[in-house]
Amino acid sequence: MRASETSVTDPSTRLKLELFHPPVEVERKFLVANDDWKHSVVGSVAIRDGLVALYKDRKVRVRIAERTATITVKGPRTGIRRDEFEYEIPLADAERMLGAICDKDVLEKRRYFVEAPPAIWHVDVYTGLLDGVVLAEIELLQENETLVLPSWVGREVTGDLRYRKFNLLALHARRQPQPA
Repeated sequence: MRASETSVTDPSTRLKLELFHPPVEVERKFLVANDDWKHSVVGSVAIRDGLVALYKDRKVRVRIAERTATITVKGPRTGIRRDEFEYEIPLADAERMLGAICDKDVLEKRRYFVEAPPAIWHVDVYTGLLDGVVLAEIELLQENETLVLPSWVGREVTGDLRYRKFNLLALHARRQPQPA
């Protein structure tokens, strides 16, 4: 493993997936304006995501990050806040769900942990189905928290439905050549 990468299974690092967090997510998403974030990367992890179910702004997602598998249930949004329950599951179960339930809609990305004091940002660089999409996310402790935007952060897309993963997938599918 390179020095710039961090394993999510290493308990000594805070740059792993946070499996033990409050059951609430307060998150903002942004486009990335330039590549300056690359100078502040302190770790990264390869992630595969699959949507198991979606209903009225609620979803169930399965994820594999390196060798850690989780299933996550997310409730409807209220502003930038939503209920989120995440549980570690056996890796073999997650692999089976990705293949049998999620089929061809599995998203692949590398999540970079980018230090921009006083916070650690997540910059997701997609490959595969969403190749070329780059989004920055920041998880906050509370909705009204003051946020300092690094110079590489562009336009906010938190409430923009076009930047939800299932809409990005639909857009990508329409761009693909259709069989004759």
